[in-house]
Amino acid sequence: MGLSRGTWLGKPPSRTRPVHKVLNRLFLVHGPVAGNTTPSPSVGPSNATLDSPRSHHTLNYSPAPCPKPAATAPPLAPAPAPAAIRPRHTSSPRTCLPRQIPPSSCPSGRSHYTTIHTPPHPSRLLLRRTLPTTTNCLVPSPTSASFFFSASLPPTHAPVMSMASYPFSSSSSSDISTPRSASPSPSSVASARSSRSSISNKRMSISSRRMTDFNPMSSVDINAIEEKMRMASLDQHRGYAQNTFGEVQQYRNNEPLPRSQAVGYQVLNQPLWNKGRSCRLPISSLQYLKPRRPLLNPRISSSSIHNSSKLTARVESGLAFTPEERINKNLTGLIPHTMESLQTQCARAMKMINTRSTPVDKYLYLSSLKAQNFDLFYRLLMDNIRDLMPLVYTPTIGDVCLQYSTLYTRPEALYISIKQRKSIRTMLRNWPYPNPEICVVTDGSRILGLGDLGVNGVGISIGKLALYTGAAGIHPENTLPIVLDTGTNNENNLKDPFYLGIRSKRVSVAEQQAFMDEFMEAVAEVYPNMTVQFEDFESEKAFNYLDRYRNKYRCFNDDIQGTGAVVLAGYINAVELSGVPLEEQRLVFMGAGSAGVGVAKQLVEYYTKRGLSEQAAKDKFWLVDTKGLVTKDRSDKLAEHKKYFARVDNNGHQFRTLEEVIAYVKPSALVGLTATFGVFTESVVRALKASVDAGGLGRRPVLFPLSNPLTKAECTFEQAIQWTDGTVLFASGSPFNPVTVKSKEGESITYHPNQGNNVYVFPGLGLGAILAKATKITDDMVYTSAASLAASLNADEIHKGLIYPRIERVRDASLIVAREVMKAARRAGVSQLPESQWVEWEEWGDVALNAWIKERVYDPVSFSERSRI
Repeated sequence: MGLSRGTWLGKPPSRTRPVHKVLNRLFLVHGPVAGNTTPSPSVGPSNATLDSPRSHHTLNYSPAPCPKPAATAPPLAPAPAPAAIRPRHTSSPRTCLPRQIPPSSCPSGRSHYTTIHTPPHPSRLLLRRTLPTTTNCLVPSPTSASFFFSASLPPTHAPVMSMASYPFSSSSSSDISTPRSASPSPSSVASARSSRSSISNKRMSISSRRMTDFNPMSSVDINAIEEKMRMASLDQHRGYAQNTFGEVQQYRNNEPLPRSQAVGYQVLNQPLWNKGRSCRLPISSLQYLKPRRPLLNPRISSSSIHNSSKLTARVESGLAFTPEERINKNLTGLIPHTMESLQTQCARAMKMINTRSTPVDKYLYLSSLKAQNFDLFYRLLMDNIRDLMPLVYTPTIGDVCLQYSTLYTRPEALYISIKQRKSIRTMLRNWPYPNPEICVVTDGSRILGLGDLGVNGVGISIGKLALYTGAAGIHPENTLPIVLDTGTNNENNLKDPFYLGIRSKRVSVAEQQAFMDEFMEAVAEVYPNMTVQFEDFESEKAFNYLDRYRNKYRCFNDDIQGTGAVVLAGYINAVELSGVPLEEQRLVFMGAGSAGVGVAKQLVEYYTKRGLSEQAAKDKFWLVDTKGLVTKDRSDKLAEHKKYFARVDNNGHQFRTLEEVIAYVKPSALVGLTATFGVFTESVVRALKASVDAGGLGRRPVLFPLSNPLTKAECTFEQAIQWTDGTVLFASGSPFNPVTVKSKEGESITYHPNQGNNVYVFPGLGLGAILAKATKITDDMVYTSAASLAASLNADEIHKGLIYPRIERVRDASLIVAREVMKAARRAGVSQLPESQWVEWEEWGDVALNAWIKERVYDPVSFSERSRI
């Protein structure tokens, strides 16, 4: 007796009982085959099926004629109610009523198919359906058991067809990445079926039953996929779909599939073969793939499946939950009974930080806090930004980068290796949050002033993005830190047994360029609204990448453009306080790398906007590198980016030291970007003051030692005050403490330093580009960010003689910068916002635009100030 149409798998002929006892535990016949009227208990799958019936798509391996209705078939019973999930009760098992498929429903030339499910064990849920839909596994029902196996299952170890190869798939590409799987061969099934010495079904464990050749998914790496699914259910932003032949495929739920591709899939947030625990998914969690509207300020809902995610309260308020929220989120008992405001939690966190002895230990505590509760972390950062910004970013981040491979505990970024260059899109899609809008990318080739750190340089990307959130309000889930691993030329890294990157020398420049091209194309394809910030690339690569991509993608280089903008903002205000007219200004730059040249070009643009010609503006700058003044006739070969400022008026004389250049130029301003500690010696600074004093009384020298971290600063604030008798207009890249000195009259005078940190510019520039939906970031947008920063000082700051806003007001300054950048994007014609929106804002002025921006930024303060306690 073979397996024929009209035979229930639940009651097979005795000759095939061993085979079908196993099949009966593994599969469920969805609806009887024509001619059978015997009800049979059913076991349903743990992942409920689709909410509504869909078209029945199958893959026709071996066509069979349409079944004819049996002459003696009894009348059909009424169709059951819509699909629902009910627990199976052993005392009163439910049954599946038979349905007869009329001949008219099966077109000529099509096979009759029996729907088979792969249920979990021991979770048994009853499935009731009204219409056939594509579920877990569809196989034709030929007239014999041997033909049943041979016709329905692909060959052993043959890769299952990808989604694009199905007959019902469209030709368009999708974001589905299909792992290879296989199904048992006819020979293996026939052999097992004929063997009388096979293991009894009663003695087969769940795991062994799952891995037998009778299971269509036996060759899938179940443990690996299970782990991925646990992660998927945790973050609720990615999931897995299983098609008609047991393939488990990953999808992103914010990128909808065409209907022709989506109908054959079910959304799974938990594996079907859930090990040893009952899994009952709510019907609401099973739906077809739907597009998600990107949000600037998304919130993650708590998982109803992965209960361990509730223990971290990762995106919530910790102990600030109200009683109602604790009940609704099932947190009762998982957190202490006491309710606390975020202010109290911040006070506890600051106490813990103060118990740490070193800056790196404090950074590690903050990093752990951010991973557990980023609302609390960013509230803490915003309330204590003067104290915590040096820990989150420079100077502490430099020490963290040096030790990153040793300190590593968990992934915080995307690590894209050149050895995986063909999988860049897959790696980008693996990021757990679906709508990143800004990324900071580095290759670690020139981290701060520390040189080539390789993959350890990812710390700079993580730190910068923390400031994008803290200073500008870009939601932390919309940020993406990336490091490109192309090797390292740092011998210490190559010898370090804990080094996390590729232990080989960097690949050639041409290979790095090709890798970067692929990366930018992949980012634009996977995240078309992404703003890319280049960070700490070697000088030549930094200029090359910026020129290559700036007109094609929405990108900018913070070392070149961001540093230039923040220095320009400080310089604009310093010139007003210095007493030296703009036309008499003469500037010496110590350092001619990417940052030095970028800053100088920003200042040249400022002078041209003030009426000078480009050549006249360029003549105000003298650049000095390790070999002296940059001149056209210098014996060494100049780098390409230095040629723009190479002097031709030196009359053949070469100035080898900074002191010689100061004596020759007699500058009014000295800017340091050398990453060399102490290069501004006392003789250099006193010579600068003397050249300024020679122009008249009341004039003040401008001194900007901008290198990071503190150990690389050209001079300290205290030294600058002493060597200029307190007249200096000072701005540094790293923070310094105020200095108190005694005057000649015996009075104590306190001097406050200015920090020319890029944090004043890049967060607002990025936020403005995102909100304006700019297609690219123009030079005018960068210049506008500098001019608006210079104008953002309030009356108190101007009265105190500051040239930058107080760091406590960095968020206010960033919102002003973002507003003006949006306007600049519209003037440049690169904003994609509707014109009607701009007209409305113009009618109401900046007040309306300011309110619109504030509504769209992430603010843990307003979120936490709901009614508590």
